[in-house]
Amino acid sequence: MSLLLGIALAVGTVLIAATFMWPVRRERQQRGQSAWSLRMRERLVQAGLPTTSPVIVVIVSLVFAIAVGALTVVLTSVLAVVVCAAATALLAPMLAISWRARVRRRATRVVWPDVVDQLVSAVRSGLALPDSLMTLAQTGPAVTRSAFVAFSQRYRSTGNFSIAVDELKMGLADPVADRILETLRMSREVGGSELTNVLRSLSVYLRQEAAIRSEIEARQSWVMNAARLGLAAPWVVLFLLTTRPEAALAYNSPGGIALIVAGLALSVVAYRIMAGIGRLPEQPRWFA
Repeated sequence: MSLLLGIALAVGTVLIAATFMWPVRRERQQRGQSAWSLRMRERLVQAGLPTTSPVIVVIVSLVFAIAVGALTVVLTSVLAVVVCAAATALLAPMLAISWRARVRRRATRVVWPDVVDQLVSAVRSGLALPDSLMTLAQTGPAVTRSAFVAFSQRYRSTGNFSIAVDELKMGLADPVADRILETLRMSREVGGSELTNVLRSLSVYLRQEAAIRSEIEARQSWVMNAARLGLAAPWVVLFLLTTRPEAALAYNSPGGIALIVAGLALSVVAYRIMAGIGRLPEQPRWFA
């Protein structure tokens, strides 16, 4: 009995680890990219920068960090402040991309019910599923129209609905779009007469979810604003203090450096806690 329990535990451990290890390895083998590069490309697509390479982001981050570090050296002679400023500048482009991606996802969240309604109208009028999707290149919301234009071009050139849908999912990089497109793919492959009912139910659910999330985000926006203000204010005061020679001399001592490093660590931890409290979790892309 103990042997069977040990085997069951080992099999369960392997199955749990497989979801984290082997899909990533297979994706890397297929695309020849690291996991960070794939995540960065997805974030760039969500931010509306699909043609930007992750390498460009790294180069811009390094150049910006060097420029900010050099400027800080001119304004203050405190080494710890220079390092902190350069490190913040190094992360600034990625943080800006993440912020822009969240803004765009918030903007597209309210248009998906309209997209579903247009798909229902196209299907009920007798159009095939590929043609229904291609109509969104002209009649769909402006924020998603370019992705459906690329889908139309791809489908016309290959005639393969599955490949065109996969590229459309990459171009939209949105969990709601993944659910809609996988529903259409399943309906095309296995058939069925309940597609319009499923899409109507999905449209109602998406509208309710968007309304609830918008209300919660509006009420919790003050938490995020307080977190940003609480993070920036002490460092602005510190920077102003380091412009004075006597304060710069004190902060260049071992105790001053330790104080700045400890303050930076506490600021990062406190901001992450406040951000975790005030920001709603994003839906994962289960069908990516």
